Amino acid sequence: MSNQETARLEAEIEAQRDDLAETIDQLAHKLDVKSQAKERAAELKARATTDGGKPRPGLVAALAGVLVLGGLVVWWRRR
Repeated sequence: MSNQETARLEAEIEAQRDDLAETIDQLAHKLDVKSQAKERAAELKARATTDGGKPRPGLVAALAGVLVLGGLVVWWRRR
């Protein structure tokens, strides 16, 4: 084998090792349920709040609407 072929094979092996390491990291992340739950909670919090950390006005209005509707249903059934 020539030096070029050896160098090419070593480069291919190194590339395969890198790909395998990336795949293993992805699988490990996928199996880490606690980490995924934290990421999901952070994502939901970011969607529900403004940049200042306050609840989004649309979310507050929707929650108020649900509470009013629930109150009306209870009131209607008790009549």
